[in-house]
Amino acid sequence: MNDSSHDRPVVTRLVDGRICAYRPSGSAVGELAPVAVFRPVAGDELVSLAVPADLARAYYATRDGVVCVAADGQQVWRFGSAPEQGRSWSYAPNCALAPDGRSVWVYQPDVMAGRGEADLWTVLDAATGALLGRAELETVGQGGEQWVDRASGAMLLDVGEGQDGTTVYRGTLTEAGLRVEHLPWDDRCPIGMSPDGRHLLTVDHGQEDATVLALPGGEVQLTLALGDFGDDAEPEAVVEWSGGYLDADTLLLVLAGETEDEQEWFRTYRVDAHDGRVLGELTTHGEHAYDLQPLGDGSWLTRGPAGHPVRWLAR
Repeated sequence: MNDSSHDRPVVTRLVDGRICAYRPSGSAVGELAPVAVFRPVAGDELVSLAVPADLARAYYATRDGVVCVAADGQQVWRFGSAPEQGRSWSYAPNCALAPDGRSVWVYQPDVMAGRGEADLWTVLDAATGALLGRAELETVGQGGEQWVDRASGAMLLDVGEGQDGTTVYRGTLTEAGLRVEHLPWDDRCPIGMSPDGRHLLTVDHGQEDATVLALPGGEVQLTLALGDFGDDAEPEAVVEWSGGYLDADTLLLVLAGETEDEQEWFRTYRVDAHDGRVLGELTTHGEHAYDLQPLGDGSWLTRGPAGHPVRWLAR
């Protein structure tokens, strides 16, 4: 990994009501100490976090807007949505930073919030909160996750619609506003991107297989079905929406299920990212199937007892 501090990925966690930013790097393992800490505005309920490489500010989404704060908790700007209209369903907005840190991309599940007839994808100026672009989506999402599509210089948005599956979009900010393309990857949930940004690891919404797609076109590179794990694919097992790229050559995939006496189990496997060979089980030290964040450099994070991430390195 590049030794330049600004080239290291910024990881965020909400710990004891504070936004903590971390930079995993080198061979250091164990519980990470934050390199920057931000205090949210009093009374805000945070559902999504983002911190840029320069650590100058923090951004977060609440259920009713997006906020930018300085390290001392001073509000720099707030972009608000109309209050929810009494819907009882669960929903969670999502915010993410563009690679250059100059814009904040926000997924707003407004249908579930009772705010309108369409979900919104909004782009804001990171410095001022000014609206740069907005598009209506053909989804009724409960939440969404965004990815930087470095192969095209755009952003990807995966909208989860519960039992109705998922929908994936590609967004590009132009002089005319936000241009959105509906990608033909419905019911494939992105869970990880290769370190070079050229491949996307996805899991079938039905949790029966994992497939690697090439970016930006989405061509299938390889697929692993449950049967490819041999005897380890116990009856009723599923491929969890958890895992990613351990490094450029290795995927991490998680199988989960229940024993005959209804005890839940999960196992994490290393898989060759080029030919799909299952290379064996990996002990991640995670408390559950989703307590896993691969970093693409041979290491991964789990949650520590105090809420700070713990870094583990493959040996």
